[in-house]
Amino acid sequence: MSNPFTALDHVQLAMPRGEEAAARRFYCDILGMSEIIKPPILAQRGGCWFQSGDVQIHLGVEAEFRPAKKAHPALRCTNYTDFLAKLQTAGIEITRDESIPGTVRCHIQDVFGNRIELIQG
Repeated sequence: MSNPFTALDHVQLAMPRGEEAAARRFYCDILGMSEIIKPPILAQRGGCWFQSGDVQIHLGVEAEFRPAKKAHPALRCTNYTDFLAKLQTAGIEITRDESIPGTVRCHIQDVFGNRIELIQG
């Protein structure tokens, strides 16, 4: 049987209602992603979509929002060291994780407390 999947299209994270401006500040201004315009029928629900290269993160409004503390996207970063320095300058807390031998990685939280893993390379 052949592999049924060819790529990951996007990752969905939750956000609280009415916080799109905060999402844009974090994902665009701090992480350097670009906003993708949502289709009008979906835009009515709130939330934002972001992209960097082939990576897409969709933020959807959740009525009883709770940040994802365990489940998370893991993003491979070019210029990992420089990118972490930029995040530190922006006041983002970085938790380094050396638990996987040979893998340089860390975790951050978005403006809503959702966990995001960053991996070198």
